[in-house]
Amino acid sequence: MLKVAISSAAALLAGLLLAPATAYAAPPLEPIDPSAQKQAASRCMLVARDLQRQALPVQLARAMPGAMDTPLQWSAYEPPEIRIRYAGHSTFVIETPQGLRIATDFSGAFGARPLPDIVTMNHAHITHWTPAPDPGIAHVLRGWSDENGAPARHWLAVGDALIRNVPTDIRRGGGMEVAGNSIFIFEIADLCIGHLGHLHHPLTDAHHAAIGRLDIVMVPVDGGLTLSTSAMAELVERLQARLVLPMHRRFSPIEDFLSRTRGNFDVRFETEDTIDVSIRSLPRTPTIVILKGV
Repeated sequence: MLKVAISSAAALLAGLLLAPATAYAAPPLEPIDPSAQKQAASRCMLVARDLQRQALPVQLARAMPGAMDTPLQWSAYEPPEIRIRYAGHSTFVIETPQGLRIATDFSGAFGARPLPDIVTMNHAHITHWTPAPDPGIAHVLRGWSDENGAPARHWLAVGDALIRNVPTDIRRGGGMEVAGNSIFIFEIADLCIGHLGHLHHPLTDAHHAAIGRLDIVMVPVDGGLTLSTSAMAELVERLQARLVLPMHRRFSPIEDFLSRTRGNFDVRFETEDTIDVSIRSLPRTPTIVILKGV
């Protein structure tokens, strides 16, 4: 099992708790004040805003007085780990510390056993969704809405996970289907995890603001079925997640994507399809990890 080593700054951010077992209407695409919307707080968005206002060490010192002078405090705290398994195509199965199983871009072909508790889906192709999910799945989150161009809105807090979405558009026929795709954000164990889905266009500043800070990002590297290789590499560099997990690689060699990011990211090929990670064990340098099966 791959275990990915130490980021003190990241560990300092641990501690924001998620409200359990409650569903909320999702926020608009623009940055919002979660408290004003009576929603569970999004750590990813709050951290991103704080980092824009002031230097990280200053923000941390104010939040935790005396922490910098007492390093033994950190050895006493062992943050929980999540498990991420690459199931196939664009499907990862995320297992939370409390045992929730979440499957991304779920079609039923991958990640269906054991049955996930929560699935997210996107509308690009039948390989990213299913019209008949198993009725035993407690929460089915579709990344699109059936209401004429209206975006899907998800803001679900259940167990130790907060799941929300940021709508994007997808190509359809000769044009674009407005809000036909969603970037799903999973906030678990103080980690912010983003799944880009079947992304078909560059992200605007408003998209980035709505996404917030990402620690882990799952990116399609198909060479142009989604974004072009160069555009996807530029997006990954802007997101600056510590852990980048490629997916949705069909005919394009993985080296095409890696060659565009070389010098800005460490790269590691793994012989297993699973990774265990915590806020403390994130790599110091942004790293692309290619799991078995990609």
